[in-house]
Amino acid sequence: MSSLLREEMQRVLFRPAKQRLVEFIEIEEPQQGRHFLCVSVAKNKVVQLSIVQCQICQKPRKSGSKRSHTKRSSIQDCYRRRETWSLYDLTLVDGRDPDVDDPCFLLHFDKVRTVRAVSCSAKYSFVRALVAVCDQHCQTSLNLLNFDWAYIKPTSFYSNRGDCVVLSQICFYALNLVCLSMCPVPLDA
Repeated sequence: MSSLLREEMQRVLFRPAKQRLVEFIEIEEPQQGRHFLCVSVAKNKVVQLSIVQCQICQKPRKSGSKRSHTKRSSIQDCYRRRETWSLYDLTLVDGRDPDVDDPCFLLHFDKVRTVRAVSCSAKYSFVRALVAVCDQHCQTSLNLLNFDWAYIKPTSFYSNRGDCVVLSQICFYALNLVCLSMCPVPLDA
């Protein structure tokens, strides 16, 4: 479902603006309809954060026949950007309390914007994407406060299972086998 939603938002909202949708999460807002917090990158590498509202709209469209001038209504989703910020204007992302499973976080621009994700995992997924985009396009680190760093940037040796990690595990097992084979086994049993 989310991949279809991503493709639809990309086609309808971001591609005409010559932007690429990088990440989005669903958020809860007091207004009617579904809302999403999106990160997009323009061709000139400018990164934007947007609140996108999705509502069901009835749009009249012409009938398929050339002779007929009747209009049929079609129900489709309408996407509108409600708020937009530049990533350069984001001074701090505050997770509020890292020890509580809280889907709320604060985005500090000129004003503080409270965002409530639909889940805590969505909040962390979005922040991980922000960190990656910031590292890639802004060459500055993103200021984060009150987040569990183990979920943002895993630092353990086994978190990234690349070829080197697999090779080192094989070597470790081989070394263990060699050591075990060199141990004397008592013959008196």
